[in-house]
Amino acid sequence: MIARRTVACLAVSQLVCWGVSYYLIGVFGERIGAELGWSRALVFGGFSAALVVMGLVSPAVGTLIDRFGGGRVMAMGSLLSACGCLWLSLAQDLVGYYGAWICLGLAMRATLYEAAFAALARIGGPLAQRPIAQVTLLGGLASSCFWPLGHLLAESFGWRGALLCYAAFALFTLPLHLAIPSRRHDAAEAAEPAVPSEPVVSGRNGHIQIALLYAVIMSLTSALSSAMSAHMIGLLSELGLAAALAVSVSALRGIGQSLARLAEVLFGGRLHPVTLNLLATLALPCCFVIGLAGGGHLSAAAVFAFVYGAGNGIITIAGGTMPLILFDIRTYGAIVGWLRVPSFLLSAMAPFAFAALLEDFGAEAVLYLSIFLSLVTLAAAVALRTLVIRPQRSA
Repeated sequence: MIARRTVACLAVSQLVCWGVSYYLIGVFGERIGAELGWSRALVFGGFSAALVVMGLVSPAVGTLIDRFGGGRVMAMGSLLSACGCLWLSLAQDLVGYYGAWICLGLAMRATLYEAAFAALARIGGPLAQRPIAQVTLLGGLASSCFWPLGHLLAESFGWRGALLCYAAFALFTLPLHLAIPSRRHDAAEAAEPAVPSEPVVSGRNGHIQIALLYAVIMSLTSALSSAMSAHMIGLLSELGLAAALAVSVSALRGIGQSLARLAEVLFGGRLHPVTLNLLATLALPCCFVIGLAGGGHLSAAAVFAFVYGAGNGIITIAGGTMPLILFDIRTYGAIVGWLRVPSFLLSAMAPFAFAALLEDFGAEAVLYLSIFLSLVTLAAAVALRTLVIRPQRSA
């Protein structure tokens, strides 16, 4: 059984850790580039470097959590987050700047959802499903809290002073992570899992098709997520919103994300995971079309940010629950680990590529590309649902 205190500590730490690391570039990127005289591609390339580091160290961090527990590893991540923010605040050249992002990449892998979920799974085993969903509710508000907060701190103290405050916030999560128990779940005491141990589609071809479709969905949605995390504020500014207003509207992403996750916790159990994923991916092209058609109008921008957050929030949960249905649970870790490799790489490339596109061709080009990628994702989700649901109905 996972104590409520543990869930509360992780929920608060996720709110802070996402805010001071993953969402950092979205609020400070333009200011950093303006002061140091760098292009968007160079500035946001630091975030891309951090995502590459996350992918490279992911297996090792997972092994450390399994061996020593999530508390110790996530506490080390808190220290790395503080060091990364401090280092970034002192950066004067590209070597120092990218070095800070490498440090933050290590910190993100040791503190964000993947680490928190692994820590909960180690403690609770099959009983970790509900706590995982509860943790995502508060973590989804990170952009809504830290984008406005970061903007206010930067207005008052400059982006370097704001990053010093972020380092202090990161240290605040240290006792929260140290409070995570180190015990391991006793499988002998666990209830039987509520998911099948065999995949829903038989045959090698069916397995390959499902695996490829899952990889496409996760890779493209991860790429869009990292791109929007880095550029949503800049994108709305390019569409005509004032800087402060762009920050406020972008914060609606987090609100939509958490409200959608709350709805999933309350009502999502009635839907098959692939159906839930399909509904979430349907929201993505709709929001980008609204953003493009709105032409910088405030209401259109607000709907764009909110609907994108809602769709992305559900996809995050679906990405973890679908493999329990789609693949053999006995090889869950190995299969999903390999299938998520492309998502790490695309997530790393997306902020850099979208920065160059935004700088050279403007906001409309970014939205057109986003529409295309989201339509490909939607097509893959439709194909996945068709492949999975029809065999079950005919059985």
